[in-house]
Amino acid sequence: MTQITSAMSSQAVLLDLDGTLIASRDGIIVCLRAALRELGREPDPGEDLDWVIGPPLPDVMARLLGDVGAEAIETGMRAYRAQYDRVGLHESPLFPGIADFMDDLANSGRRVFLATSKPLHLARRILELRGLTGYFDGFYGARPDDTGAEKPELIADLVAREGVDPERAVMVGDRRYDITGAHANGLRAIGVLWGYGGRAELEAAGADALAESPQALFALLEAQLALRPVPSVSG
Repeated sequence: MTQITSAMSSQAVLLDLDGTLIASRDGIIVCLRAALRELGREPDPGEDLDWVIGPPLPDVMARLLGDVGAEAIETGMRAYRAQYDRVGLHESPLFPGIADFMDDLANSGRRVFLATSKPLHLARRILELRGLTGYFDGFYGARPDDTGAEKPELIADLVAREGVDPERAVMVGDRRYDITGAHANGLRAIGVLWGYGGRAELEAAGADALAESPQALFALLEAQLALRPVPSVSG
């Protein structure tokens, strides 16, 4: 193994899913509106629901339903999950340029992990539908009941299980949860501007860099990882 190859394999890239790799907004919102109708609530068609992309589902449903109690929120989540399983996961195309970015990342020799608040079984199905599972060294997401979705805890679990060195790792995501979750675990974080958080949110969260497009993301990753020490390799 060459020194360069060894250095690259010691580095890790953590990728969010919704709003980072896939354009999931329309599928998620359609399913949320359908779930609300099942509960007898007619959603306002003019309401901006971009904020629902990123937070854990229990938080989203609690905000949409208001102070209705845990049982009603759980009922709403079940309705949403059923809708998403039938419709939403098929309405999640890759953002333009992501396929080429994943090729570049794979060719770099770095380890790549999924770190998403989406239930892991759904995330893996989406990646399978898009032909992306082979690019990843590991997959981390929420449990089927949407617990375990908080980014700080999820990333901490990934780091511990995979032996990731936070000083040689970068998180990539489109929402403040990705940035703060990474920083809570000592990782640098790149915010992507084609997703659902936006520049102001990502800057306020303290993103270490902002990517304007998937085409620019790989170079930004290289620059951020270069700011951290790489191991010396003898021989």
